[in-house]
Amino acid sequence: MKRYLPAGSYDSITPETAGWEYSALRLLTLDGSATFETGEFETLVLPLAGSCSVSCDGQTFEVQGRRDVFSRVTDFVYAPRDATVTVTGQGRFALPAARCGARLEPRHVPAEDVQVELRGAGQASRQVNNFCTPETFPHADKLIACEVLTPGGNWSSYPPHKHDRESPGECVLEEIYYFEVAGGGMAYQRVYGEPERPIDVLEEVRTGDTVLIPHGYHGPSMAAPGYDLYYLNVMAGPSPERAWLICDDPAHGWVRATWAEQEMDPRLPLTSAEGPR
Repeated sequence: MKRYLPAGSYDSITPETAGWEYSALRLLTLDGSATFETGEFETLVLPLAGSCSVSCDGQTFEVQGRRDVFSRVTDFVYAPRDATVTVTGQGRFALPAARCGARLEPRHVPAEDVQVELRGAGQASRQVNNFCTPETFPHADKLIACEVLTPGGNWSSYPPHKHDRESPGECVLEEIYYFEVAGGGMAYQRVYGEPERPIDVLEEVRTGDTVLIPHGYHGPSMAAPGYDLYYLNVMAGPSPERAWLICDDPAHGWVRATWAEQEMDPRLPLTSAEGPR
């Protein structure tokens, strides 16, 4: 099963193509309208570049969007399973999705309500837009999603961590990383496993590339100097509780303790809800 998908080689990642059960992502380039059925999947309409209106269950939501992922935080729409969705507009859109059981109500979340978190310190400083995490957006059944922006030269998804076992401090989540890199640059993504569950990925990634993580430690995500890095994380799994519980690689978890003695990168935050459209 391929774990690295270069831009242009796909427009839809389903559980069947990924070889797992829950997490999915579709990329939609639009100049007009597109209608689709959500089926078994709760789905988000998340602008990467552009704006749109989203009609679902008799409601229409105006999505202001953004110029690109490096310009501002965006609003988004949640669409439930078993719904017909029409997106009308112009631009590029990500449709993160998760196979789920409960059917909830559609919802529009303005950019001003998206929690922006600064995480790490020093060269591990990064920005996390927690737009669909359990703590900030409880209105979902299985789906967990966030955006991470890493200034050029910094490392994120660090220390390496995993979420592939059920335990008091860890849950099973299948994860998709979708990347964009400012200025036409490149970045790097590492994924590695344990002896009993091997996986070995070290890829140069550029805008539009995706890495699939069924299990194993993932990180670091390395932004090359001079090129800011964006990635969209899409997660879901079989755990009865919708939770994002991780386990650091024991060989590298000590790095977290060093952050208390370091400053946050002054370039952060890279974006906010007040940025230019």
